[in-house]
Amino acid sequence: MSLLNDALRAAEERQNHTRLAGTYTGQPMARDTGRSSALAVLLLILALALTSGAGAWWLLSGDSEEQVFVAEIVSVEPMAEAQEITETPAQPQIIVEPLPAEPAARTEPSTPDDTSPAEVALVTETAPEPLKPADVEPAAAQNEPDVIQSAQTQPQPSVSEANTESRAPAAPVKQQRETPEAVDLRTSRELASLLATGRNGEAERALTELTTRQTAPRSREIFAREMLVLDRPGRALEWLPDSVTNEHASLRLLKARAQLALGDLNLAIATLQARVPPVAEQVEYRITLATLLQQAGAADESAGHWSELIAHDDSQGAWWLGLAIALETGGRNRSALQAYTQAAAMPGMSASLADYARQRISVLQAES
Repeated sequence: MSLLNDALRAAEERQNHTRLAGTYTGQPMARDTGRSSALAVLLLILALALTSGAGAWWLLSGDSEEQVFVAEIVSVEPMAEAQEITETPAQPQIIVEPLPAEPAARTEPSTPDDTSPAEVALVTETAPEPLKPADVEPAAAQNEPDVIQSAQTQPQPSVSEANTESRAPAAPVKQQRETPEAVDLRTSRELASLLATGRNGEAERALTELTTRQTAPRSREIFAREMLVLDRPGRALEWLPDSVTNEHASLRLLKARAQLALGDLNLAIATLQARVPPVAEQVEYRITLATLLQQAGAADESAGHWSELIAHDDSQGAWWLGLAIALETGGRNRSALQAYTQAAAMPGMSASLADYARQRISVLQAES
């Protein structure tokens, strides 16, 4: 348009210049007017041609730029969509910080007209959703037991400390050595358990093994007593030699009973009289010795042992009855009558012994 205005302005200037010239020179007006009109028409045609050409060039250039821009959009946009569809991350990106609750709206380039709704839907569906912190935690960490997690939190000893502990020798545990008496006591309990269950052979083997190291008086006593109960005095005597029984009153008593069971009364009394213990230590020993002496006819010796027993405990009616029998056998009837009377008056006497005491009282009273 600016070119057209310039052409029209130039034509007007030329026309005015021609008119002024004709007026002052006196030349005929008709010739100049026709020539100027033709020139004006020519200039107008030229101006119109230039104007139309400029407009066409502007229109053509604008269309071409728009077409190029549209072509670029069309060519770039499908490539971006294809890349967005086909490209998948090799590994999911671990998001350390939590994402905002509402993600910011993503600005997408304008979709060209030739993009189909199916392609847009495909891009939307295949777009990966942002990962949450809870999704990226490994399953092993979620299923790991609490015990292992707590063990990991505890401080671990350093390598130097571990090496020091491994090199340090363990302190020897000082065990107290059992005395022969303690070993004998423990073995005697084991023998009693074996004998109670009828494992006599096993018990005898254990006793044999122990007696190779010590005398084992308690274990010998347990085994010999059981043999006497089983009416096997010979087996009992095998474990009661003189070398052992001389030092232990309980073993001498068992030996005397075994000898008496075999029918040797005098040998049994000799065994008991070898070393007579105090009454307070061996009451049963004294009772057995007094009874055997009474059977052997040694009434005075028997009465002496009964007297010692009564002096130790005068509340035993059986001991009073034993003394009365020994005194009567020895011919001391008056003393025997007193002993019978004392025995019959003692509480706890069995009915048979009480009846025997009353009978002897009646006989002695009749004789006196």
